Amino acid sequence: MLCRAVIQILQMHGVDEITGVDCLQDPEVREGIKEYTDWPTIPQVYVKGEFIGGCDVMVQMHQSGELHELLVKEKLLDEETNPEPEK
Repeated sequence: MLCRAVIQILQMHGVDEITGVDCLQDPEVREGIKEYTDWPTIPQVYVKGEFIGGCDVMVQMHQSGELHELLVKEKLLDEETNPEPEK
């Protein structure tokens, strides 16, 4: 499950392939993912299988420029791609 803020941040960076999993429908999956990452909340964001964090972490990474660097490093974006300015 992805929240609107996470989707909007990724779209601002030009990420067009986003996959969401509705873990709220299955309590076992919901609790299992929290245990797997040792992160108490959802949504949980992964980039190429690596756990990044929740919505708050995504917002911080976006604001600091770290998210752009990560997306370039993981070859999800070209280095020249810049996120759209916030309105």
